[in-house]
Amino acid sequence: MTDWNLPPDEIERRSFQIIDAEAPAHQWPPDVWSVIRRMIHTTADFEYVSSVRVHPGAVASGLEAIRRGRVIFTDTRMAQSGMSRRRLERFGGRVECLIDAPETITRAREGNTTRSVAAVDLALDRLADGIYVVGNAPTALFRLIEHIQAGRAQPALVVGLPVGFVNAAESKEALLECSVPYITAVGRKGGSAVAASVINALADLATAS
Repeated sequence: MTDWNLPPDEIERRSFQIIDAEAPAHQWPPDVWSVIRRMIHTTADFEYVSSVRVHPGAVASGLEAIRRGRVIFTDTRMAQSGMSRRRLERFGGRVECLIDAPETITRAREGNTTRSVAAVDLALDRLADGIYVVGNAPTALFRLIEHIQAGRAQPALVVGLPVGFVNAAESKEALLECSVPYITAVGRKGGSAVAASVINALADLATAS
């Protein structure tokens, strides 16, 4: 009979064991692998082993931002809910989603643009050395890239994992050309849950070290 009534910690431990055993051969260093393994744990998708792209300074920069309690912005309430507040609050950090802020709605209406774009614009003044997590809207990632390339934004880390068939893959390809640290994955796959899992993996690393 299947042993189904397991505590959450045991489920996670066994899951990681299975992932380590079944993952295809790779050369990821341990810290990066802990992030990718968490992404696989969230999605049950081993394709992330080969599709993930990680800037050489991404993990170190992300860890520094978390340890310093820098604000984390994200494009969806789902991603915000998926990030462990308990882990982040240990360092004085918080996660903000501005998608339904009154000023975002006003900016979007007056600028004839999407709320995802307006939310990125609204975050700019507080984004220095922080983290921006995109798990849904390619428009948000494109807008953020535009600000970075123009020198208006210098986040410590961009987690770019929008999902979908229109501009998701293209926005992630554009992120690969940015000078700031990033964690992304080529192709159409992504989403708020997997984007949140990247932050949770980094928070675990920050707590353990």
